Amino acid sequence: MNPFRPVPARSAYRDIGVETSVLAANPHQIIVLLFDSAIDAIGQARYCMDKGDIPGKGMAISKAIRIIGEGLSSALDMDRGGAIALNLRSLYDYIMKRLLEANLQSRKEYLNEVLSLLNELRGAWVQIGVRPAVAPAPFPTPPVQRQERRAVSYGAA
Repeated sequence: MNPFRPVPARSAYRDIGVETSVLAANPHQIIVLLFDSAIDAIGQARYCMDKGDIPGKGMAISKAIRIIGEGLSSALDMDRGGAIALNLRSLYDYIMKRLLEANLQSRKEYLNEVLSLLNELRGAWVQIGVRPAVAPAPFPTPPVQRQERRAVSYGAA
């Protein structure tokens, strides 16, 4: 009896790749990965909707809602984020509501709307990460004074 559940190689490879990406990512890259995962889940929901796979559609939309609610929304710094954080939280709430409606009403256009919003947010987030960091002005270093070397004699030549 085999105690291990067989896992398709492609799925296992993808899971290892995702885990490696997360472990190697900085906080900014993790947000991009969350956007990518939510976008993938919504794409899966659209596919399931086209195929009439109601349980698959529900699972994919639920996954997207969890990523947005527990990942993106909870990552907002409401203390220091000011109006931007408040606006993003409102937008994430709207997106989750729209996903729920898409699931309940099987409305593909709602999924398309959410995909458009998430792709736009992801693009903006990626652009923030592309900006070159402003290098601090270097401290002036005093010129190095070289000492003159003189020959040393240890005895008569």
